[in-house]
Amino acid sequence: MADVDALVDELTLDEKAALTAGLDTWSTNAIPRLGIPTVYLTDGPNGARGPALGTAGPPSVCVPCGSALGATWDPALIREVGALLGREARRTRARVLLAPTLNLHRSPLAGRNFECYSEDPLLAGTLGAAFVRGAQSQGVATTVKHLVGNDAEFERHGISSVIDERALRELYLRPFELAIRDGGALGVMTSYNRLNGTYTTEQPALLSDIVREEWGFTGFVLTDWFGYVGTTVSPAAGVDLEMPGPARAFGPAIAAAVRAGELDERVVDEQVRRLLTVFDRIGALGDPVDGDRTIPTDDRPEDRELARRAAASSMVLLTNDGTLPLDRSTLATVAVIGPNALAARIMGGGSATVHAHHETPPVDALRARLGPDVRVVAEVGCRNDKMLPLLGGPITAAPSTGAPGWDVEVIAHPHLEGEVVDTFTLPEGDWLTFEPPSPHVDAGSWSVRARTWVTPPESGTFELGLAQISPARLLVGGEAVIDGIAERPARGDAFFGMGSVEARATMDLAGGEPVEVVVEYAAGERAAVGAWRVGWRASDPPGLMERAVAAAGAADVAVVVVGTTGEWESEGHDRTTMDLPGDQDELVRRVVAANPRTVVVVNTGAPVTMDWVTEAAAVLQSWFGGQEMADALADVLLGDAEPGGRLPTTLPERLEHNPSYGNFPGENGETRYGEGVFMGYRWYDARHLPTRFPFGHGLSYTSFELGEPTLSSPVFRPGGELTVAVPVTNTGDRPGSEVVQCYVAPPQPTRLVRPPKELAAFAKLWLEPGETATVRLALDVGAFAYWDPGQDDRAEVDAKLAGLPVQAGRRRGRRGWHVEVGAHRLLIGHSSADLPHAVDLQVMTPD
Repeated sequence: MADVDALVDELTLDEKAALTAGLDTWSTNAIPRLGIPTVYLTDGPNGARGPALGTAGPPSVCVPCGSALGATWDPALIREVGALLGREARRTRARVLLAPTLNLHRSPLAGRNFECYSEDPLLAGTLGAAFVRGAQSQGVATTVKHLVGNDAEFERHGISSVIDERALRELYLRPFELAIRDGGALGVMTSYNRLNGTYTTEQPALLSDIVREEWGFTGFVLTDWFGYVGTTVSPAAGVDLEMPGPARAFGPAIAAAVRAGELDERVVDEQVRRLLTVFDRIGALGDPVDGDRTIPTDDRPEDRELARRAAASSMVLLTNDGTLPLDRSTLATVAVIGPNALAARIMGGGSATVHAHHETPPVDALRARLGPDVRVVAEVGCRNDKMLPLLGGPITAAPSTGAPGWDVEVIAHPHLEGEVVDTFTLPEGDWLTFEPPSPHVDAGSWSVRARTWVTPPESGTFELGLAQISPARLLVGGEAVIDGIAERPARGDAFFGMGSVEARATMDLAGGEPVEVVVEYAAGERAAVGAWRVGWRASDPPGLMERAVAAAGAADVAVVVVGTTGEWESEGHDRTTMDLPGDQDELVRRVVAANPRTVVVVNTGAPVTMDWVTEAAAVLQSWFGGQEMADALADVLLGDAEPGGRLPTTLPERLEHNPSYGNFPGENGETRYGEGVFMGYRWYDARHLPTRFPFGHGLSYTSFELGEPTLSSPVFRPGGELTVAVPVTNTGDRPGSEVVQCYVAPPQPTRLVRPPKELAAFAKLWLEPGETATVRLALDVGAFAYWDPGQDDRAEVDAKLAGLPVQAGRRRGRRGWHVEVGAHRLLIGHSSADLPHAVDLQVMTPD
């Protein structure tokens, strides 16, 4: 262990200031004379990508998305996944993993719901703490994100999340608290948004008083990438590291502020001390100062097995009339239908995107599993793309190698007129950078030209698309088919909301004849960020849906895979509807009408409407299941694996029923959390609203019976712990998993309005047929506590009313956590709506 205090004493002011800001997009500054190395950071929640953006980096393991991991309700499994991503981070030479995402599912439409675990703070925080423990066991620091109120993407850099004190404490801060207190998280990432009018990076009451003093956090606080910070107020508030580099408000600006007497140098000392202490705890201060960052590819069978197990454990069986699991012996023909059946939709968009080791469409996995004796007919039925599929894969050839991909030339001039000073390759026509693309060019003085040869397999009409940030054009066979230099396209959602809409063109091409495709990109005035994307697809023949319906009608069973993509569910923008994109709802209805033995797989990261749910033989929520999703799906459909998931979020019948409706995403610079503490199932319970499927719901291929719960004591006193023992029996003929859920209902009436019940404990267990085991659920004071904000101006109001013949105000509570004395009820069962057991409990005052 290093003597961090001695290191801080030896650092000059300029060196200390340099450590408070990143060197570049993915690394911190080194101080070679003192042996302090550069420390590398990497996204993210569903894979450790290394020093790249999107799919441009080396391959890495892609695990299921956050909502899928939330659906496992399995802290032990999530700890394994965290350890896997910790190892992956180390493989990329990174010591800081930018995960997990602990914001809550406030609205079904939030763009990053797929990245977050749950609508419930206990479930999200418990799983987040498990992920943290797993990842940090590998010598990396996690950064729980995004603190706090970053529950929408609308105007995310300036929106103010207006959250009342009770909701903030009881809901939105709770997952972060659990990840820090129970998980030991070493890093916290602040959010882009303002909280009640002030940026979170400027709030000492949040970062210092709550996070550090109250929760005992001893790690470092860093900004989200390009998030707002102030040179003097943010260090004093508790922010330690500005990312990415080069520095803007921190670094040299901090040194200048100290010299000007605007910032106490002791504040900078504390920033640096916290950073170096974490780096020391994870062993990073022992890394070489000039370490090699060559990243090996490490595609291990055991990692694939874990990702596959996690995907199966996340899948939620919503309905089933007995069709699932499929019996191979009864199948001669299977129709596999839908846009997400013929394409791998394994992750959401934005900073969570990784270059997965492989992407397998569900139809390929099912065809391989069913074998040659079962005829598998594949039909797309309709399209659900927001943008055209990326141009890449075997129809492309990079001119330099002939291998699939693109060659990219870096030009030392902002308008494509200088010499080529560097080259690199891309696997697909998708590129994004936040810094100059070569060390041989400066910001504002570069452009790129990308080339590939495309060989269409058949003659026909093809659609091409181009999205961009700065001026760009797309040339095919030397002809500019889309010219976004001469005429800039309108702003769209691409590239975190910084890019254009996708401009499209069509052209006829001959099959088997290579044609050169070129992108010319002039960085121009947006040289700090560079991005372009090329889409490509053969034009659809007529009758896509009719062919799918006919195939379904002729099959023994139809499997329809519908959903969204990483373009619909992405960082940078929210969805505008819960409906499936395109004609997918109509496709489901028509296929079900043609074949009553239709299984619908919903491949999304967040809720969709599903008005047809009662018409299908079975409905399975597969989420964005990571690189092993297709094989895990085949495992579940054919009964080789249990659909082990339970819903981590309520699936509403209608968008208008969800608690944030009318307040989401925001207006006039604010998003009002008007539902207060009544978020998620708390809202549906309190309003007696129907749901499509309730929080915690999920069926099994077997059946379970919960015995009568017993309490370790009929009385609970704050400061103690209560154990609820619940016997569970697998009453079916297959092994399977059950999640036992315990909710606490407060005494009635309560002094402050409270939800009818709240999740207090849960446990997942696996049982063989006929096996019985007892789960023990531990409840502490947090299961019964609520936050009382009090009334700060009560004395002033009383003084103004003194002497008037008016009714006196009711008693006010003092600010803080409180436990209501009286009879509480513990509700125990299979979901928030299926709770067969109730046990009364008396909560007493402390001894």
